[in-house]
Amino acid sequence: MTKVLIVGATRGIGLELAKQYADEGDEVIACARDMNAAEQLQELAASRDNISVEALDIADPASIEAAATKLGDGAIDTLIIVAGAVGGQHQSLDDVDLAEWHKTLDINTIGPALVARAFKSNLAASGNGNLMILTSQLAASTWPMGGMLIYSTTKAAVSKVGQILAIDWKDEPIIVSLMHPGWVQTDMGGPHAEITAQESASGIRKVISGLTKEDSGNFYKWNGEIHPW
Repeated sequence: MTKVLIVGATRGIGLELAKQYADEGDEVIACARDMNAAEQLQELAASRDNISVEALDIADPASIEAAATKLGDGAIDTLIIVAGAVGGQHQSLDDVDLAEWHKTLDINTIGPALVARAFKSNLAASGNGNLMILTSQLAASTWPMGGMLIYSTTKAAVSKVGQILAIDWKDEPIIVSLMHPGWVQTDMGGPHAEITAQESASGIRKVISGLTKEDSGNFYKWNGEIHPW
């Protein structure tokens, strides 16, 4: 049995990851930004004795530190950062919402970096910790389309965060990876997306299970393929 921490588990991919890991018998710590809006997660946790729900707002450094303090020094084998934001409706340079851009940078880029810092010692204590940050194919320089300025830039930035951590932590027993989870049928992806949350979560779990230290810094697709940067 391994211990899995999921940041952003109230719905969609995060909720499905919590369910699948729990069904495999792992101990799951599922984090929610707003405990009052986490009904599905609370119901799932009530039906499993190996899921605990904790408060963690990835946009709030104090909330991240409070969660790390509460969880203590114990080993965490896998940390998956799912939490993210689209960045609103105004995403062209001509009408960009600057306040939304700053807010989304806190959620998509700075928050994951602070989560990684807060739980680094827990991952190291595992002896073979996995830190996976969900990003997007829109973050890659190889993505051939424009638009989505706020979302794309903040996800590109967090992808660089992951790459930097993989280099800076090369002597730590921690594997850092990045994941494009696919175009998923969630509130963010919409009902006409290509794959279900179940398919995405299953693929993500399979990728994590096969990672070695030599894979640290890689950017994956949910189906296990390397995504071109």
